[in-house]
Amino acid sequence: MKTNGARILESLGIAFELREYEVDPNDLSAITVAKKIGMPPEQVFKTLLTTGGPGDYIFAVIPGDAELDFKKLARAAAGVPIDRSSSMGWSVGLRKAEMVPLKDVQPLTGYIRGGVTVFGAKKAYPVFVDETAILFDRISVSAGTRGTQLILSPEDYIRAAATLGAGAQTADLTKDAAHPPLHCHPERVRRGGRVEGPASRLFNAPEGES
Repeated sequence: MKTNGARILESLGIAFELREYEVDPNDLSAITVAKKIGMPPEQVFKTLLTTGGPGDYIFAVIPGDAELDFKKLARAAAGVPIDRSSSMGWSVGLRKAEMVPLKDVQPLTGYIRGGVTVFGAKKAYPVFVDETAILFDRISVSAGTRGTQLILSPEDYIRAAATLGAGAQTADLTKDAAHPPLHCHPERVRRGGRVEGPASRLFNAPEGES
């Protein structure tokens, strides 16, 4: 099934794979999705919509077997412009972060639980991706519907997310018990003996695309 996410990647000339799986409405966890598509859970990233208050929203994209650290997300978002809506103007950064109530996710993104993606959402929100994504040659994210995943390189994912207009950045976002920070990760060396790119990078939309 071709989704809005797939169409956006195609329009950017980004290579990807669509992988489908059977949906169990009673178990939509990323760990279960990982098993069904045959990938390790640390490479299957879940997209969470978070908020720092009325009108302030950020996508946090973290490994399927990890837990979001809200304090780390708030620190990572410090100084990042956030469009609070045309009527409320712009704010800078978050003083705190928390999950958006489930009942609000679809009205804000156009997607239901288990199918949330940054691509084709009703509005572009800043995207923060856990820094461990760059350890892998490929990661998987929802294609925008339950039962279909996008598989692509983390660099291409971040580049594509940046073109949506609100920016995309990697940062340490998870609780350390599950995923150590990148600088002390046992798999931090890859591709020719080094991690390609710094642990935290800001990808802004190219001029004219924001």
